[in-house]
Amino acid sequence: MNVSADRLIRTTVGLRPFRPSGFVVRSEKLGDKVVIHNYGHGGGGITLSWGTAQLAADEAAKTGLRDCAVIGCGVIGLCTARILQQRGYEPVIYAKEMPPNTTSNVAGGLWDPVTVFDDENVTPGFLSQFIDAAHFAHRRYQLLAGDEYGVRWLPLYNLSDDKQFRAPQPGGASAGIEDLFPEARILAGAENPFACKYARHRDTLLIEPSIYLDKLVRDFLLSGGKIRIRNFTTASDLNDLTQPLLFNCTGLGAKALFNDPELTPIKGQLAFLLPQPEVNYCTVGPGDIYMFPRHDGIVLGGSHERGVWSTDPEPDVSRRILSESAALFQLPSKRSHAR
Repeated sequence: MNVSADRLIRTTVGLRPFRPSGFVVRSEKLGDKVVIHNYGHGGGGITLSWGTAQLAADEAAKTGLRDCAVIGCGVIGLCTARILQQRGYEPVIYAKEMPPNTTSNVAGGLWDPVTVFDDENVTPGFLSQFIDAAHFAHRRYQLLAGDEYGVRWLPLYNLSDDKQFRAPQPGGASAGIEDLFPEARILAGAENPFACKYARHRDTLLIEPSIYLDKLVRDFLLSGGKIRIRNFTTASDLNDLTQPLLFNCTGLGAKALFNDPELTPIKGQLAFLLPQPEVNYCTVGPGDIYMFPRHDGIVLGGSHERGVWSTDPEPDVSRRILSESAALFQLPSKRSHAR
């Protein structure tokens, strides 16, 4: 890794749609319509998208309705629409933005369901949904691996300076998805090449949003789907649609649209460096920083500002991410000299 400020090519900011009790997949009546909610995935939107789309489609099957619309054209809306098409529905997507102008386009894209909920706020019922969604989504991404969809397997190194990695507690969320990270092992001694005390190796999938979302739009349109650009400001605006079955995949937009007081943004800032084709692994940690190698640049991240709605980049955040990343990836000889 070559980390320096003169290799910086762009900075982006995204707002994760976070709910302390986790994402919502449920149905409710809206006048003479049925709305099936599928939003609030926090930092796990791309990761869980196929799984919660499956849960939402299962809810739709209980209604007996077929004429439907999907509200939102980010990764949740697109995956929901594709699952519906594969079940014989003919959904229309309504959205105020399409890729590349969606929140999903500024995600990092690592398959890892993080920042999805607060442990103390989840119910056993939600954990069951979460584990089911993660397993289904993981299987779908395995089938999409390859250059066409921008999905590939890569080693992932979890790094820490202050705590050792241990097996997850039985019955918890981490234990329920542990099988989705093959070749997990702790790196000891000289096996750990990073400038940190503890390291764990696992394998996971990296999804490149700019490639992947374009292909989802293509697949939806080639299967006969239609996209309509439209903005809804209140839930009552949805009554103007002709479809009796609606899927709410609006992410943070659901806060205003359906008055969800629990939904809050978590601001995340990414710094992109010039691509390095030889870098073929991902890192998460130590602390908040992470690194994912993509074709459109090396992604460096490490900010989680809960309750912040601003999408303005902060120079101090970029400087911190670059500084901590440079310290992590410095060569062993330089580490010894620095000490």
